[in-house]
Amino acid sequence: MSIINRKQIRQRLHQRVRRKISGTVGRPRLAVFFSNKNVYAQVIDDTAGVTLVSASTKDKEVGESRANATTAAKVGKLLAERAKGKSVEAVVFDRGGFAYSGKVKALADAAREAGLKF
Repeated sequence: MSIINRKQIRQRLHQRVRRKISGTVGRPRLAVFFSNKNVYAQVIDDTAGVTLVSASTKDKEVGESRANATTAAKVGKLLAERAKGKSVEAVVFDRGGFAYSGKVKALADAAREAGLKF
């Protein structure tokens, strides 16, 4: 029997999502990643291969360095504000192979409330 490796399972799920989702100039991709300690989010233009905006719990504006739902909401709000500053209104959401609940949902809801459309 093989040992279940959660990281490999998540990467396989993310590859499946990435086959269907791609960011363009008009609608870039909002990609999220959660480590054990931090929350990361990026708005990416896949056609040019460029990260337009990023935010994480390592930023001073967030204040905390934890990977929970409250800090994920702060990161989502900060990312949406920065994206609006770069005139990005609509994005495609890439949950990164994570289940759409808890931290992922908190980040997405905060980004929507701050003005991103997806």
